[in-house]
Amino acid sequence: MTAVEWQETRGKLAQQKRWVIKIGSALLTDDGRGLNLAGMQGWVDQIAGLLAQGHEVVLVSSGSVAAGMTRLGWSSRPDEVCKLQAAAAVGQMGLVQAYETAFAGHGRATAQILLTHDDLSDRKRYLNARSTLRTLLSLGVVPVINENDTVVTDEIRFGDNDTLGALVANLVEADVLVILTDQLGLFTADPRSNPDAELIVQGRAADPQYMAMAGGAGSLGRGGMITKVKAARLAARSGADTVIVGGRIDNVLTRLRAGELIGTMLVPDDEPDAARKQWIAGHLQTHGELVLDAGAVKALRESGRSLLPIGVVAANGRFERGQVVACRDEQGNLVAKGLVNYSQVDAQKIVRTPTKGIEAALGYIAEPEIIHRDNLVVL
Repeated sequence: MTAVEWQETRGKLAQQKRWVIKIGSALLTDDGRGLNLAGMQGWVDQIAGLLAQGHEVVLVSSGSVAAGMTRLGWSSRPDEVCKLQAAAAVGQMGLVQAYETAFAGHGRATAQILLTHDDLSDRKRYLNARSTLRTLLSLGVVPVINENDTVVTDEIRFGDNDTLGALVANLVEADVLVILTDQLGLFTADPRSNPDAELIVQGRAADPQYMAMAGGAGSLGRGGMITKVKAARLAARSGADTVIVGGRIDNVLTRLRAGELIGTMLVPDDEPDAARKQWIAGHLQTHGELVLDAGAVKALRESGRSLLPIGVVAANGRFERGQVVACRDEQGNLVAKGLVNYSQVDAQKIVRTPTKGIEAALGYIAEPEIIHRDNLVVL
């Protein structure tokens, strides 16, 4: 794209109504020196400005574990899950109090929402969360969202708030996801070790080269640039643009809205997925997997077809009818996710079976497809 095209795309940010803004741990704790209250006040002031200009804002905030570590006098992130949970519990108190105070200065109410990936994996809880968030936004309230690290061990071990920000963007059908980080954006190489690295101003969220360019995580956070690229790809499923940008840039949010070419903007290739498919795509934890032969992989990717039992080589794990499973090729690469029509026990009995043979194999037939295309997301 040319500089003019970049500028035109950035100029659209001013018209994008619903923003999800994610702030990372290193920024919120000033690289581990305690809550960065001055920085938080600056971001809140800018968010208040966005609200005054008619935007809706959902804030996804990291920092509970890092803030708790500081309050407890710990200099390094512990490995024990119980200590991580304790730090999250202690830190969340100060984090929410700081936001409440800062937003109150602008006459804005806030709401604390602690989510786990289980909340977004269960369809009923997903819809309840979406309804609550939409109601809060309609009331002019700023939802402050964090992972519930105090009780969910899997998220402490493997989760990151970049991904949570993308899932929230899908949940509320946001127009833009802004990820504030301690780097200026996505570079062609790691700028901390390569002086020739160049900032990528704009690109496609699905471009595979960005995964190779992304670097690792810092000592405080659980993500890194690679999680931000993955988050952009996930947010793109609901049509949201993603901007990865340095949170320490003066008036960064105000300048983004004004269309300045700061940070990296990753845009979606396609039209937004249907809400049901967004929900399926957002599942980080699946209940099992189906291994597909090459013909089935081609049919899913190129023809948008349903998955038939004859194209399934194996059914692994433990899953029940209606749960989300991963679909992989025979090399182990993730191809799709979907809501399965048969349990693992029954699915294993009908692998490599033509549709007309399902009833003979099981004694019944629920559906001719093992996953219908309406319940399938190709990744």
